[in-house]
Amino acid sequence: MSKLGNYVNGHWTEGNGQGAPLFDSVTGDIITHATTDGLNFEEILHYGRTKGGEKLRKMTFQERGNMIKKLALYLTKRKEQFYEISYRTGATRVDSWIDIEGGFGNLFANASLRKLFPNQPYDVEGDPIDLSRGGRFMAHHILVPKPGVAVHINAFNFPIWGMLEKCAVNWMAGMPAIVKPATATSYLTEAVVREIIASGILPEGALQLICGPAGNMLDYVESQDVVTFTGSADTGRKLKSHPRIISESVPFNMEADSLNCSILGEDAVPGTPEFDLFVNSVRSEMTVKCGQKCTAIRRIIVPEKLVEDVQIALGKALDKVTIGDPRLKEVRMGSLVSSDQVEEVKMRTREIAKTASIVYGDYDKITTVGADAKKGAFISPMVLREDNPFKNTLVHETEAFGPVATIMPYKNLDEATELARMGKGSLVSSIVTNSDKIAKDYVVGAASHHGRILVLNRENAKQSTGHGSPLPQLVHGGPGRAGGGEEMGGVRGIKHYMQRCAVQGSPTTLTEITGIYQPNSAYKEAPNHPFQYYWDDIEPGMSLKTHKRTVTDTDIINFANLTWDHFYAHTDITSLKGSIFEKRTAHGYFILAAAAGLFVWPNKGPVAANYGLEECRFLRPIYHNDTMCVRLTCKQKIERDHVGEQMPSGIVKWFVEVFDANDELTAVATILTMVQKRSPFTEINRNNINAYLNKLTVDHRPSWGIMTPQHLVEHMEQQFRYASGEIQDFEIVTPEEHLPKWRETIFNHRPMPQGHQHPLMKQGENEALRHENLDAAKAKLIEAMDAYEQFFKDNPEARTKNVVFGMMDKFEWDLLGTKHFNHHFKQFGILG
Repeated sequence: MSKLGNYVNGHWTEGNGQGAPLFDSVTGDIITHATTDGLNFEEILHYGRTKGGEKLRKMTFQERGNMIKKLALYLTKRKEQFYEISYRTGATRVDSWIDIEGGFGNLFANASLRKLFPNQPYDVEGDPIDLSRGGRFMAHHILVPKPGVAVHINAFNFPIWGMLEKCAVNWMAGMPAIVKPATATSYLTEAVVREIIASGILPEGALQLICGPAGNMLDYVESQDVVTFTGSADTGRKLKSHPRIISESVPFNMEADSLNCSILGEDAVPGTPEFDLFVNSVRSEMTVKCGQKCTAIRRIIVPEKLVEDVQIALGKALDKVTIGDPRLKEVRMGSLVSSDQVEEVKMRTREIAKTASIVYGDYDKITTVGADAKKGAFISPMVLREDNPFKNTLVHETEAFGPVATIMPYKNLDEATELARMGKGSLVSSIVTNSDKIAKDYVVGAASHHGRILVLNRENAKQSTGHGSPLPQLVHGGPGRAGGGEEMGGVRGIKHYMQRCAVQGSPTTLTEITGIYQPNSAYKEAPNHPFQYYWDDIEPGMSLKTHKRTVTDTDIINFANLTWDHFYAHTDITSLKGSIFEKRTAHGYFILAAAAGLFVWPNKGPVAANYGLEECRFLRPIYHNDTMCVRLTCKQKIERDHVGEQMPSGIVKWFVEVFDANDELTAVATILTMVQKRSPFTEINRNNINAYLNKLTVDHRPSWGIMTPQHLVEHMEQQFRYASGEIQDFEIVTPEEHLPKWRETIFNHRPMPQGHQHPLMKQGENEALRHENLDAAKAKLIEAMDAYEQFFKDNPEARTKNVVFGMMDKFEWDLLGTKHFNHHFKQFGILG
């Protein structure tokens, strides 16, 4: 008898006893069993808070984001194995794509949010707040990771997406997770977790898995933990009222199934694109995942004059839906997750049918392809019609969690809005209309009762992700019946797992705490011009005060002629009477340009480019013959991903203050520059190469690979002979379409991988030695290096062929050479 594993306390373990059987939804066969008997939930929670939490909390947002991106790539490469398992849940390929690749997509999307956070373990929120007239007492809000664990109790319909859309967010926030999937489909969640743990990408303790009942786990949650629940509203309310949740004030996020609705606009009559879009949307939401989506359309609200048209069109659309074995390409709808769920859906449908009429489908009659309808958890799509939805409210109170929806009429948009509200809160609503006025009136009237509203029309249909697709960038949740919770939502979602704290103090103190220069903070006078420093060496508060410049009348007139900005304050001093200006006034953008002329370092250095301007305020005029000077201060550093054939860099925000001759502040601005990062590689050049080579003896042994010291030296000599064009009788092995990706690796700061096989070298064995001994090889290496330098001195524009990277110039060969030498010198222990 097989049982699912539970990954807790750093190892895989099975629960005691036989456990609950888990069934193949298509065949009815037992797949495995699940049990958590014997697990110590108090220990499991403590392990997550300490072992996993301590390391995650110390990681910066950039480190967490890159970790999650790496995990997403790892899982994506192994996705096909999960499809095979997913079929057993009754999901088709399309259904499984939503769960599997949608889940991995959540990892990618949340990983990219690292760019919106500082390169530190905690976040700084909003603008600084001045609490004193003198500017010496202020406040700022910070958000720090909660030192607890996120407990995720998930539903059966999305065993992968449901886990990863939550975990991606708590990991980004620096919090570990304990995942308790719904038992019925936990075998798919377990398969993914096994791969995650095997990857070794997450810190130990960042993820634990419980396959089976949660037992008394909630008895041990603490105030710094977070509990999330996805599932039925009844179960959610029971968990939310748990005595420990209440006594410890544990944040509890509930996302409950809801009676989502879609409205057909009065303009969307048969024959319009919107009518067809509406019918197709309803059919899709009823049949994708066999209607087992918390966002599926349950209530179909249409103009009363179009009820018959919609009923007929929807019936024809559903006739085309093939039901059966989800592995078959021709099958469009699989099965429910279990036979118990089939009975549950039938019971709920009968409840709605007490007042509504069944106009499509049958409880018991179903035709399947490639599967036995009696053995599998199959059910027919069911459409009901409720002609009096204001009087008969069962349709607004009862949900059949399957391919079931009810059509109901409305007389005008106010009625449609009221019917939508009668669901008492839902995750999503949609309206299909080509009238922007109808769309606006509905959205404003219905937004209070829905977590998300999709406005669908012919313009956005091809790009729309559809009614039922929660997106990681948008909030997922809803008021009232939908649980009153909120998940995802980009940066918003991450902050749910962090504690917001208002910090008060002096500007100088808060600069150190936040990592952002606060106005009126003490300056850190830079020994050299700030533009001479690499990104790594710059710190908030680093500052420079420039020399002075007097603005002349001629400067202002020339700037007006150059820019064609002939505003009267700059060019017509006879019109100043009655204005706020007293004399000819310098253009605001002249002040900025002149400020840049004062603070910019002219020589080539780490500052690569002007990246933009974020804010600018002109506080008082500068007139002709006024004198100005500038204070340039590092405000904030922002991490930036390496892109293409650029040197790795980060963004530095500079706070620019412009003063007049009386040291009165006249203008402030925040400018951004792209600043190169310091290379982690030891420089290798003609001056120091002999020093490194002298360390290499015949007794050295490599940390990896099979080369001897002499093979190493001769190998490096060959690179110089390729670069100088002496050896070019080979073909480039990298396909042209892949060259940009390979060439990008020359510029980044990642070391070369160990054990990489050079295409022009023998596989698995050393080349025959060309020189008499190691000393002779060293001499030839220096000779080749000198020839390389001379070649490019004589031919500065030359480009020579590299077998992997294509045609390369001197700058690129130097970058590659530095990486290459560092790689092999570390291989032989010459560099640390």
